[in-house]
This record gives sequence, structure tokens and C-alpha cells, in this order.
Amino acid sequence: MGARTRGLANNVLSSGKLDATDAVSGVISASNIANASLTSATSFGSVTGGVPAVASDPPSPAEGDIWYNTTSGQIKFRATVQAWSTGGNLPGTLAVMGNAGTQTTGLVFGGYTGTANTGATQTYDGSSWSTAPASMSTARRNLASCGIQTSALGFGGFTTTRVVATEEYDGSTWTGGGNLSSAKSGHGGAGLQTAGLAFGGTTIPGAATNATEEYDGSAWTAGNNMVTTRTNISNGAGVQTAALTFGGYQPSPGIYSSATEEYDGTSWTSGGNLNTARQEIADAGIQTAALGFGGGPGSGTSAETESYDGSTWTTLSATLATPRGTAGGCGTATEALTFGGENPVSGYLSATEEFTAAPATTIVG
Repeated sequence: MGARTRGLANNVLSSGKLDATDAVSGVISASNIANASLTSATSFGSVTGGVPAVASDPPSPAEGDIWYNTTSGQIKFRATVQAWSTGGNLPGTLAVMGNAGTQTTGLVFGGYTGTANTGATQTYDGSSWSTAPASMSTARRNLASCGIQTSALGFGGFTTTRVVATEEYDGSTWTGGGNLSSAKSGHGGAGLQTAGLAFGGTTIPGAATNATEEYDGSAWTAGNNMVTTRTNISNGAGVQTAALTFGGYQPSPGIYSSATEEYDGTSWTSGGNLNTARQEIADAGIQTAALGFGGGPGSGTSAETESYDGSTWTTLSATLATPRGTAGGCGTATEALTFGGENPVSGYLSATEEFTAAPATTIVG
């Protein structure tokens, strides 16, 4: 049988297993144990082997920390927990709108209610939406946008035709800005009111484009073209000199796109592809830390959320409660907001959801 270490209780059974009813302390060679198993062991020594044993949870654990709480008898782990939760509903149903801001200071304007275009403006305070007194001068849908709640920009879109009009919001009033060089809808937008970016989309007479335009607070000028011509793309994340767009529809060769592109203020370059090709995806974040959520192929919609680290997309376990496309999105990669949109089952939506990614302690054993 070989040597036995000290502290082994009772005897070795004829089967070769240990009868350890009085518990085990010490080290047993695996080759000395039939089937590598023990019978009737009721207690073991302290939990060691790299997992610290503590009487109470540490007050400020870091992400990745693991420990054994001897008081509760639990192994615990500190990790980032990602989840979508319910927020306050929009006052009415809305899709293909403009949006700006953060999870606690959100802004939505324009869009389609399900029966008509609107120019209405609504603000979010982290729990509920309120209708602002000022509406856009031109009611429209499928517009692009950028900025923050008190300094936003809406440009292009569709009325009964595609438009060039740009409007600026100062937190209380909409005023006209410089027109886009060409009328378009289904395009993307990124940046700030005084440094905006417009790209892709569909122009008159209905052809998709890869054109880029830059806004300086008063006028649009041409930038370098996107790598891939497409429409129905994500609205866009980041700023004018570090922007991100992904997904959409490529009329040639007629596919839903997984392509990602990054803009450095001068040129577009290809980034890592989405895991799931989709169009009309809502987004949040910046070029190196972004989220894409919802969207869908054709008449279907998705609840999927993907995160981007500047090179690679990762599909998250956190999914939207309500699958949706053509929804609004704003915020960061750790605190995001989505609202409205549509899906084949419920039609046009008013539902809002909030995304958080924060460290939390989880019991793992």
C-alpha cells in the first residue's frame, strides 16, 4: 500500500479505501487512495492553497479577488456584474429618433411615433422622462445626432423626403445650424455640437453612401469616405477625432453587416467585426469602450449586447428584456440607456432599459 502520513483516522478498508469517520488531517497520496475517493469523511482541514481564509469579508475587495469567509462558510469572488434593468417609459411610443447624453441625463428628439413623424424633445433624469417645451423646427425620422443633454445636434433625416437640415439644442431651444452637403437618412453621427460627424446612410435618389462630413459648429465640410458603403448603421460612438460605427446594411452585396470602422479625425480604418451581423443597432460609449445592443436582420429584432474594447467585440450574457431595433441609445460602456424602438411582436415601443456594469461580490461555493 505504501507509506501513510500521520493523522489518518481508523483504518484502511479491505477495498483499499480509507475509513475516515474521525476526519482527515494531513496529506494523502492520490495513488494511495482507491478510485481517488474517501468514504465517511466528516471534516477536513482549513481551506488553503492560495485562497485566503478570513472571518469577515474584506471592506474594499478588488476585481478578481477570491476569499473564504470562515464565519459564513462561503467562498466569495469579486467580479464585474453586467445587467439590464427597467427604467421609466417614454411618454409615448417612438422609433428611429435622435438622441444624446448619458444614462442620468438623456435626451431624445424627433423620430416616428408609429403614426407620424415628430419633432418633440424629451429628457431623462435617471428614472423618468419629461417632455421639453421646445420641439425641433422640422419633424423628422431616421436622423443622426450627437452631443449632450444641454448641447445637442440633430441632422439629416426623413420627412416626406430626405433632408439636409441641421438643428442645434441648447437645453431649452432649437435653432437652425448649417445644412449638410447632401440630404440623407439612415446615417450615423458622433461627436459634439461644435465638432460633429456624419457618415454613411442613404441619399437622394435612394443610393447608399460612404461619404463623411465634419461639423465645426456652423458648417459641414467633406471628410474622407468610409471603407464600406452602408446604411441603417449604428448612430455612432465617440468624438469627431475618435469615432466608431458598426453594423448596418450593405446594399451591395445585399447583406446585413458585421463591419466596424474607426475614424481618427482624418481617415476610416477597419476594426474588429461584430459577432452578430445586424442593422439599426443602438449604441453607447467611446471608440475604445463601446456597447452595441438590439438591432436586427430584416423584420426580426435582437436582445443581444456586445462590448468593444478598441479591437474586439465580446457578446455579453446581459441581454435586453425587450428585443428591439431602431431604438435610441446613449451613455457609456458601463452605464448605458436604451429606449423606444420596435419589434414584430409588440410594434412600436415606449420601454426604457438601463445597463450597468459594476463590481459585485458573488458567492461561488
